[in-house]
Amino acid sequence: MGEKKLLKGCEAIGEAAIQAGAKAFFGYPITPQSEVPEYLSKRLPEVGGVFLQAESEVAASNMLYGAAGAGVRIFTTTSSPGYSLMQEAVSYMAGSELPCVIVNIVRGGPGLGGILPGQGDYKQATRGGGHGDYRTPVLAPSTVQEAADLMIDAFDIADKYRNPVLVLGDGLIGQMMEPVEFKQRSTQVVEKPWATTGAKGRPPNIVNSLYLDAPTLERHNIKLKAKYDAIEKDERRWEEYGNTGKLDILLVAYGTVARVCKTAVDEMTKQGIRVGLFRPISLYPFPDAELRSAARQAKAILDIELSTGQMIDDVKAAVEGRVPVHYYGRVGGIVCTPEEVAFHAGRVIKGEQVYTIGEYAGLVTALTA
Repeated sequence: MGEKKLLKGCEAIGEAAIQAGAKAFFGYPITPQSEVPEYLSKRLPEVGGVFLQAESEVAASNMLYGAAGAGVRIFTTTSSPGYSLMQEAVSYMAGSELPCVIVNIVRGGPGLGGILPGQGDYKQATRGGGHGDYRTPVLAPSTVQEAADLMIDAFDIADKYRNPVLVLGDGLIGQMMEPVEFKQRSTQVVEKPWATTGAKGRPPNIVNSLYLDAPTLERHNIKLKAKYDAIEKDERRWEEYGNTGKLDILLVAYGTVARVCKTAVDEMTKQGIRVGLFRPISLYPFPDAELRSAARQAKAILDIELSTGQMIDDVKAAVEGRVPVHYYGRVGGIVCTPEEVAFHAGRVIKGEQVYTIGEYAGLVTALTA
């Protein structure tokens, strides 16, 4: 077992990528993830890797395309507006079946927003974000240790399916410090016979997403869809916490918000309330069948997010109308507290209406005036 180190989330993400065998990073600084390129600018050259700060996120994402095409394990990190600028290249990489890992440390939005944590990029992350029929697996850590672990997994998933993989965190994940252990693991060399490594003694490889012949493009899209179906079948990840079976209420949350909800579950359980938490770890593929099973005996669901409710559509689709789904969230970089979660869960249990974001903000202001 490795030695635990106290690291900031951004540093742990950078080191985990190196542990996974990443040899190149192309990116551009944007808060709250700028510590990743800062860390890698020193660390990557130490292991014979390449660090390059591009002139923009657009340039960085196209450098990813070129290096991935050559078969190198590569990645980048960014934050919300930066990831938006990368969307065209991500679609090109998915269409060309190129593996890479992208980390989005989400900030509040829309627009430039603010540097405090948010979860407003959920739909962009889980629905593709760019143009065309493509999907990217999305992993959402809730601790710094999990961020490191999922980074390593993300590289394996990317190579397995020849597809971009997104790790979705928020400002808390990026900036908090926690002990991290980089577990020893055997790194297998992934053969990439499709890579553009120089046609010496073999026919040339062509990396391409342009198919002007309609039947050929249709066959390519059908092939991609079969890959996404395999991802949906085999790459679901989730965690259940707290009570199971008959529940007064089931909380659903991901990322660092789920940590807040775990504390709320513990406190509510002490009060005799039967409450559980379902945490999606893979946001795509969303663990809908597993959520449906967890919610089977729950009287109600409370979806908690740092957004205006971007995940709730997936939650509602998963439970198929069998359980009433309520929502509560905070935005603008304000993180809900365990007391808030317990307060709103209690209102749902009593059959009362959950306050909207604006109503609750006004209530808090009035109580603290």
